[in-house]
Formats: sequence, C-alpha cells, structure tokens
Amino acid sequence: MVVFTRKRMVLFVVLLSLVSGLVHLAITSNYRLRLSWDVDTPLYAKRPFQEKRTMVSSMQKFLVALQKIRASICDLVAISRLLNATLVIPEIQESTQSKHISHKFKSFSYLYNEDEFIASLSKDVIIVKSLPEDLKAAKKRNEILTFKPKGFASPNFYMKEVLPQLKKAKAIGLVITDGGCLQSLLPPSMSEFQRLRCRVAFHALQFRPEIQKLGRLIVNKHRESHKPFIAYHPGLTRETLAYHGCAELFQDVHTELIQYRRAQMIKRGIINDELRVDSHLRRDNGSCPLMPEEVGLLLRAIGYDRQTNIYIAGAETFGGQRFLIPLLAMFENARDRTFHAKAELPDLVGPETHIPSNNFQPSPVKNEEQLKEEWNRAGPRPRPLPPPPDRPMYQHEKEGWYGWITETDTEPDPSPMDLRQQAHRLLWDALDYIVSVEADAFFPGFHNDGSGWSDFSNMIMGHRLYEGAASRTYRPDRKVLQEFFNMIRDDLYHPKHNWTLKVREHLWNSIAEEGLVRQSLLSKPTSFLSHPLPECSCRVPSEDSHQVKGDDGRLLYGGEVDCPEWMPRKPETFTVWQTVEFAKIENNGSSENGSPVVERPESDDSVEKSSTSLALDQDDEWDPND
Repeated sequence: MVVFTRKRMVLFVVLLSLVSGLVHLAITSNYRLRLSWDVDTPLYAKRPFQEKRTMVSSMQKFLVALQKIRASICDLVAISRLLNATLVIPEIQESTQSKHISHKFKSFSYLYNEDEFIASLSKDVIIVKSLPEDLKAAKKRNEILTFKPKGFASPNFYMKEVLPQLKKAKAIGLVITDGGCLQSLLPPSMSEFQRLRCRVAFHALQFRPEIQKLGRLIVNKHRESHKPFIAYHPGLTRETLAYHGCAELFQDVHTELIQYRRAQMIKRGIINDELRVDSHLRRDNGSCPLMPEEVGLLLRAIGYDRQTNIYIAGAETFGGQRFLIPLLAMFENARDRTFHAKAELPDLVGPETHIPSNNFQPSPVKNEEQLKEEWNRAGPRPRPLPPPPDRPMYQHEKEGWYGWITETDTEPDPSPMDLRQQAHRLLWDALDYIVSVEADAFFPGFHNDGSGWSDFSNMIMGHRLYEGAASRTYRPDRKVLQEFFNMIRDDLYHPKHNWTLKVREHLWNSIAEEGLVRQSLLSKPTSFLSHPLPECSCRVPSEDSHQVKGDDGRLLYGGEVDCPEWMPRKPETFTVWQTVEFAKIENNGSSENGSPVVERPESDDSVEKSSTSLALDQDDEWDPND
C-alpha cells in the first residue's frame, strides 16, 4: 500500500526527450583517484561537498542520469521538496513500451535502478513508483491538471501558480520538453536546493547492473593496456548542426538533411533566424562543432603520439564514419564501443519482440511487349531514340535515415524499428558516459552551444569537475581555435612551430582556472549541473583560495565552504613516466613551489630551448622543415 504525506499531494511527471538522451555517470565515493598525464595541482583543494548520510548503495557503485532527462529529474526532486509533495517515478517517453523496448523493463527502469533512486533520496523527498488506484483512474479520464513548465521557470512560479492548484486537486502532472523545469541559477538562500540537485545527479540516479557491468568492462579493457586514454565526443548531431546553421560544412544529402531540420526548427519557433546562413562565418565565430580532423591536429599539437588510446563517444555522429577517417589515420588506436564490447551490446537491450521488416520490392522489369508499346506511343516519326531503361533501385537506397529525401519533401514518421533504435541510443550513450567520466582525459568536440539545453559534453565536464577539479578536462574556445586554423588552412598538416606552441598554451590554460572561469560564465546560466561549483564543492586548507567574480557579482571561481574534518586532506596523485607506465608519486612529489613533479614525454618538436624562449626568439616565418 502506498503511503502519502498528510496533505496527500502527489506530483507525477512525464519527461519528453526530443533528442537521444546523453548519459551521465556518478560515483558515491568522496573523491576518486584519477590517473592523469598532467594536472593543475592547485585545483586539488576542491572536493565534492557531501554530508555524512546513510547510503543504500555500497561504495564505488556507478550512478547515472541522462542529458536532458537527468537535468529534468534533478529539477523535479528539487521542486517536490520545495512544494512538500510526493514524487511519482517519472516516465521517460523515449523508453516506454510504445517504443517497442523489451518487456522486462518499464520506462524508468530501462536505464535506472528505481529502488536505489527511492532509497537514496528518502531523507529529502518521498518518492513512490506509481499513483494510487483512484488517481490512476482520474488520470485516465484526463481529470488531473497538467502543467508544461519552461526550462527557466522560477521557484515563484511553482509557489504561486502550481502549489495552489496542487492543494486543490491533490495531484498534478508535469510534462517537460526543455530538458529541465527550474532555472539554473538560484538565490544564495536556496543553496541547499542546488546541493540537492547534485545529490540526485551524482548519487541517487544509478544505472541498472547490466549497464554498470558493461561500462566497467570497457574501462577495464583500456586499463589493461597500462596506458592512459582520452575520451573524445564529436558532438556532430543533426539537431546541433541545424540549430547553429552549419549545413554548408557538409555536402549533398547531408546538407539537405540539416537544412530540412533547420526549417522545422524555424517553423516551430525554436530558432528565430534565416534558413540559409553562411556556415563558414558561423564556424569562425565558434558556433559549429570541431571536425574530427581538426581535433586530431589539436591532439597532435598537445603532444599525443600516434599510439595514444582514444575512445570515440556518442551514439550519433552525423555523416557516419567517413568524417572520422582523418582522425583514425592520425591515431591508430581510436576506437568506439563496438570495438571493445560488440558481442556484449545486444545483451543490454533484453529480449525484444520481432518487428517484421518492410519487404523491399525492386522496380519491376519491363518485358519486350511493354517496351514495344512504349515505342509505338513515342510520337510521330522521326522518333527520338527510346529513353534509357530505368536504373534499378537497391534496398539501401530506400531504407535508412536518408532514403526519403530523393523521393519526397517531407520526412516520414519514424517506423517501429526507428523508435526502438532511438531507445537503444540511450543505452549506448550511457556506456559512452561511463567511459568518458572515467577517462584520463576528455576532449569535447562541441560544448557551450548557447541553446539553453544541456549537451553531452557539458554533462561530462560538469561531473568530472564535481569529482575532481584537477582532472584533465579540456575546455577549448572554438572561436580562438578557428582563428588558429585559419592561419594554416592551406597546409593543415605542416603547421609552423609557433602555431603549435600557441595551440598548446591555449589548451593547457583551458584545463586550469582560465577554463573554469569561462565554463562558469557560459554554461552555468543555462545548465547548473555543467558547472556545479562552488555550491556542490568544498575546499581543504590551501594557499590558493582567491576568488573571481563576474560583472553581476556572481562567483565564477572560488568561494567554496571548508570541507568537513572527516574528509581526507591529501589525495593520492599519479603520473605517467616516459615509459608510459603508471607510477605512484611518493610524498606527493612536490617541488619547491608546491607543484607536483610530473615528467612529460619529450614532444617531436622540442629542442634544447624551452617553449618560452622559442616563442620569443623565433619569428612567425620560422619553419622546422626549412
């Protein structure tokens, strides 16, 4: 029997995800020991803010959420606590039975462990698995009031608009489509609600065991090589490219598909812009994702060699493997999930009912009599030569995501198989998120999109920041990088040495305080979980305790509370020697200035002079190949 609060106010939710969900991983431990090439050590003082509380899950278990879905669930828990209401387990539309997923799972349990979710938040809000029978009947009769809040809805909206209706009706519904239902930035007096968001995202949402097991398997396969690895997410999705007007960077059918989606967004009011824009100008101002070829050149400029292990994340890469060929040519160990766990992937989806495939019917071949009849109807003599026979159509030309564009101007509705594959992408993204958060370094092809929606890379970067601010997470400024690429656009593969030094300096700065300040300035106003500092972190005693504030007085860096006494003060640190073996640094390996001693492999372009002296002594025309 379901027991509700005294007021018997119930909040049930339907989450509508318009794009494939992006998955997030969290760990219940106080902090995680991370293996990194080189880290910004002053950031070691930042730790996840936690209160001692009883956790149902054991230490080192993986906890998860999804891109828009995760942000929505975190907001819902905060709203339920704000309204003192009971929350019903949300329903995720992309993983319902109508999408032809396995009968073993319900909507929420397709990805998450319901029991862990309920128990982990038992001290914060009451959560139940379903409505009581009388409210279920009222829901079927459409007698329950439903709200569709915006992603930037304020707490006052819920207190003044939703709460009075909730008291009258005892139950209301929320339909969420914007990837959230509560504004990202809350007043300082509501800092506890921000920490509640972090507890939900980083501790309460947990993958079902099958996803955890396979995710750990992929990570362990990387660890068995005794080499660090990079996770890279291209960010090349059709929605992103259409929203920012990047169609002209592609060709032929890809351009048409992007433009069709952009026209839909304009019609629905999602964007207020022209259909046709200069994609090259959009790329130069940093609006478009970095191409895999450009990312490969950047990684080479940093100093990663050809044998570096790279994990390519993302359930969708628009354009397919063709756009990854330059990256694969530069790094021979660049692989995705199918290389590491191809045999295990089908086990995640569970037993599914058979969906009959559409039997392809090729164009009928005309017999001799039909050809003669067409010839006789060809018109008066002198007759032209008969038209050439119709080219036979093959099955691959009529099926798939592009088959419709050669025959009709309207994209057809998704088939049952398409709906099932959309649900599968949630699982693939979950695995990619696990590996990306556990990786020794992460490089985003696209983040800070400015659309107001959280994206895959932002969620990874936010979680890696929560676990350890000193982790090697690149936060590049795409506008600056495109200025660099425009300098060498005619000869990308033979840049001058000064160009390499400038790129390396920019990317190293993106890992440290400069990158954190920029991330807080651009990402946090639209997605709190992409930069959960300082609300969800604390600081151990450290010399580096200065603060950086924005023009509006908001803290962009620093300002964390002191960590509790029970938290460890000195995390273990690791480094990678030139033999590419992990070795533990004893006594923190500190130098005179307090920074850890980290030996880097000598890069191909290094000489006896330091990088600083090279930048000063050599002009822009110097070329090491001359």
